Amino acid sequence: MRRIGRLHVLTDIALQERFSHLELARLAVQGGADVIQFRQKTGSTRSLIETAREMKAVCAAAGAVFIVNDRIDVAMASGADGVHLGQEDFPIGPARELLGAERIIGGSASNLEEAAACVRDGADYVGFGPVFPTTSKADAGPAGGLEALRSVSDSIDAPVIAIGGINEENAAQVMDSGAYGIAVISSVCCRPDPDEAAFRLCRLIRKA
Repeated sequence: MRRIGRLHVLTDIALQERFSHLELARLAVQGGADVIQFRQKTGSTRSLIETAREMKAVCAAAGAVFIVNDRIDVAMASGADGVHLGQEDFPIGPARELLGAERIIGGSASNLEEAAACVRDGADYVGFGPVFPTTSKADAGPAGGLEALRSVSDSIDAPVIAIGGINEENAAQVMDSGAYGIAVISSVCCRPDPDEAAFRLCRLIRKA
């Protein structure tokens, strides 16, 4: 498979409580998101697997890619299309051995050195950020800016998915700076109509 989408929506139930992970997945793919990433740091492993399986089914029906953040065990048990791993998460190299060649592996990076290491270790794409200041992720580092994004995009041989503070106002700039796609949390999940928010972001990506 290894199809890297352009709009990655990370589902979240900490920043908002109106929608569940499953509802957010349904609404986001309805709006055109081609990748859904299940991001949940708490809860039992059993409940995470159950939710992930339901989300996978929604994504499969819509032709979207389903990625699990951090939890390689949940990704494997749910039949997810892949996993996204941060700098302190399960190492990319061993993850590739466990998941095989066909599953997608994304790696997080905040600078060129980390991005290059992700690709060297076997990542299919690099999530670079935060590009702009963000309040969606408590442990996000300082914003790198568009020039750093351009440098990483020009320097590594893998799609770069920009993340961090990206919204309708700056998405076009992000794409013009070399990003293959964007990843968002609050710009979709915290909007009154997540499907409409995803649709508008998809339209901006297509124009760029």
